[in-house]
Amino acid sequence: MKINAVDLFCGAGGLTHGLKRAGVNVKLGVDIDPACKYPYEKNNNARFILKSVDKVSGSELEESYGVGDFKLLAGCAPCQTFSTYNQKACSSDDRWWLLLEFARLIEELSPDFVTMENVPGLKSQDVFLKFIDTLKKNGYSDPYYEVVDSSLYGLPQKRKRLVLLASKHGKIRLLKPEELNVKPKNVRDVIKDLPPLEAGQVDPNDPLHQCSELSDLNMKRMKASKPGGTWRDWPDELVAECHKKDSGKTYPGVYARMQWEEPAPTMTTQYYGFGNGRFGHPEQNRAISLREGAIFQGFPKNYKFVPPGSEIMKKRLA
Repeated sequence: MKINAVDLFCGAGGLTHGLKRAGVNVKLGVDIDPACKYPYEKNNNARFILKSVDKVSGSELEESYGVGDFKLLAGCAPCQTFSTYNQKACSSDDRWWLLLEFARLIEELSPDFVTMENVPGLKSQDVFLKFIDTLKKNGYSDPYYEVVDSSLYGLPQKRKRLVLLASKHGKIRLLKPEELNVKPKNVRDVIKDLPPLEAGQVDPNDPLHQCSELSDLNMKRMKASKPGGTWRDWPDELVAECHKKDSGKTYPGVYARMQWEEPAPTMTTQYYGFGNGRFGHPEQNRAISLREGAIFQGFPKNYKFVPPGSEIMKKRLA
């Protein structure tokens, strides 16, 4: 039985790549970021449309499915507006309502299956309840959704996500880790064999394996940090003034190293910066590289993100 799929908010193609490895024939990805076109098409043998989802019509997507037994519509709407990391998130942000554009396309296409994932905070928002209502009104009688710990499914990262599955062909659910026979992975499992780097260096054989430079002060902080520790382990003269205040003492999870035998922390868009979280390498005196961050997100080590010869990251001083 063949499943053809369209991936909304497809980004660089992470979900598409996983679906293809699972046997789903993803035909098209849609995203508003032009930088996503190259990695999406290069790694996935699928077409990319540069377009905002609110400007896409159901008939436009229908043409892309082609002939298949079943249709799947997948989508991971931007999560920043619902994330606990974003203290300014509110419904005035246009991205807040993109989930309802996903719902509109479900109504127009009537796919056999629907899947989405997002941050756990979405579950308590009215926009998510409206999305569920749309599913039920359109023949998806019992949508499954649950907050899952991705690290239990083999992702080498502590990451909780709200996962939804819906079907017009009876009940559907996410299989448990033990049913899939997957084993948890830690930092050592996935990056131990990468070439060592110093702060600011680039691997000549893999331009994505590059990391930020460190200021003299942050290099001293890095050397004073231990895996799994915090800035509270440092000599007083290295502690930032903001962390000496009562308001800053409750934020120990920045300027910290990962641990070899644990999954990586949740990757944010600023993971290349030592001071932005627990993004220090467990052993080397640097923040993790772009490649290491991609691996923690589940991308294969050989995933291509930019055309050969392209500048990937301007020098950053952390």
